[in-house]
Amino acid sequence: MGTVPTIPLNNGVEIPQLGFGVYQVPPEETADTVATALEVGYRHIDTAEMYGNEKGVGEAIARSGIDRGEIFVTSKLNNSFHRRDDALRAFDRTLADLGSDYVDLFLIHWPLPGIDVDYVETWKAMEEIYAGGRCRAIGVSNFNPHHLRRLFAETEIRPAVNQIEVHPYLAQDDVRAFDADHEIVTEAWSPIAQGKVLGDPAITAIAERLDRTPAQVVLRWHIQRGDVVFPKSSSRERMAENFALFDFELSAGDMAALTGLDRGERTGPDPDTFNYIPG
Repeated sequence: MGTVPTIPLNNGVEIPQLGFGVYQVPPEETADTVATALEVGYRHIDTAEMYGNEKGVGEAIARSGIDRGEIFVTSKLNNSFHRRDDALRAFDRTLADLGSDYVDLFLIHWPLPGIDVDYVETWKAMEEIYAGGRCRAIGVSNFNPHHLRRLFAETEIRPAVNQIEVHPYLAQDDVRAFDADHEIVTEAWSPIAQGKVLGDPAITAIAERLDRTPAQVVLRWHIQRGDVVFPKSSSRERMAENFALFDFELSAGDMAALTGLDRGERTGPDPDTFNYIPG
């Protein structure tokens, strides 16, 4: 299957380029699902307070017998906790639920442009969390360049990561280029567009020629573009398939064909208008 490469963040921390995502994994199934992913070989788990399954992630890690230092764990601040004191308390709960005294990466989940708590205040709370030493890196999720420019102008620490929706139907080359220019690693969520891209003729033709699955082709496209990706699956067979990305390459023509499918089509909300606060 090959070894998962790591990418250095702007503070020197190394992040595995391939991880396992637990979005929409039911809390009661999370421990077993993550345990299976760890058995397959994943060493990077992406969760969030909003997913409600951090406890299951922590249980799986504890059960695995794998040294905590070998597993890269990301979580994200829930939209309900953007005020400073709320953010600090929420981070404490994340650590308690994960059963760990640190996380590797903690992100602001959404910028929430329409609410009365400005994300700059939230980011300053993230800087406090980082300074406290219980988080190895901090970053953002679903931030566009104009959001990031405000952080650069009004805060001290540059985000290490920007986790955004990316797939062949939403290539996000402008945001990715901005991130790269400012030493921010791009992470791609919804990497196969919830399966929508897998039947695309351009993708299936490449998959047939390479004797790979369409999902492997799309995930390899992400890897070769330099993004961090964390597909989700509940099936051990699919987990293993998604992990087998490092013993083949796409040609420049294949890469261009996938990038050329871009049509600006989102599977999730637009960060400039999304203001959901969990009840």
